[in-house]
Amino acid sequence: MIALREFETPDAAVVASWVQGPEELTTWSGNSGFTWPFTAEQLTAAHAAVPRRRVLVADGPDGTPISHLALTPDARGWSARIGMILVSPAARGRGIGAAVIEAAMRIAFEELQVHRLDLGVYPHNTRAIGLYERLGFRREGVHREVTLVDGEWWSSVNMSILSHEWPGSGARS
Repeated sequence: MIALREFETPDAAVVASWVQGPEELTTWSGNSGFTWPFTAEQLTAAHAAVPRRRVLVADGPDGTPISHLALTPDARGWSARIGMILVSPAARGRGIGAAVIEAAMRIAFEELQVHRLDLGVYPHNTRAIGLYERLGFRREGVHREVTLVDGEWWSSVNMSILSHEWPGSGARS
């Protein structure tokens, strides 16, 4: 089990260093409004602009962040959205992404007590889609051509999981 902690301003420079180009920035952040070159200041300002958002990181053995994600509940607290999921390039391929999403699911369903958790992912990000499906997320639909990247429109797949579908709930769907 991985522990998530609240994002702190010094984490921004570490997270920003993981993003290696404009396409990777968009794949990670969607339509968040970030521009290339991506900076720690952009990340810090974006998180400060959404008061309900919980930004969480996991640390590696040396105390340096190895993952980042945002968890944003809606105004009523019925649902939440996971976004800006990123794992350090040095930590990829070791199950960190799955552990981080599972930890975020525990926070959403146990602490925030939301009924529904969702996320968006671009169809070309097949590894992420496979991971989300293994964790119980279901495809809901496609938002067609929502993001323009280098003259090409990207669509987005919306996925969700309900509290009673979450394996940690003890309920059967």
